[in-house]
Amino acid sequence: MIQAIVLFLLAGVAEIGGGYLIWQWLREGKPLLWGIFGAVTLALYGVIATFQSFPSFGRVYAAYGGVFVILSVLWGWGIDKKTPDLYDWVGAGICLVGVGVILLGPRQ
Repeated sequence: MIQAIVLFLLAGVAEIGGGYLIWQWLREGKPLLWGIFGAVTLALYGVIATFQSFPSFGRVYAAYGGVFVILSVLWGWGIDKKTPDLYDWVGAGICLVGVGVILLGPRQ
């Protein structure tokens, strides 16, 4: 399970970081190189996610979606300096519960 968590975190940072770099390039006027690095980082995110050992693509990506939401809230807080409010934390908590249900639920 530690490997799964590490891979989710790496994939999340790559996806959010890549999107952030492209956002900075297109919306904030940063140099084209930011956009190129963003695109490469987003491609890397797609590769990282394939290293998960879970057999179901859909289940892995559903669980990852919850992790992505939590990381996005933390990214906004740490990088964009936008303090999350109660609803951000409640929503992230709900997502975390969803990740647990998806990954740890009993299956045949």
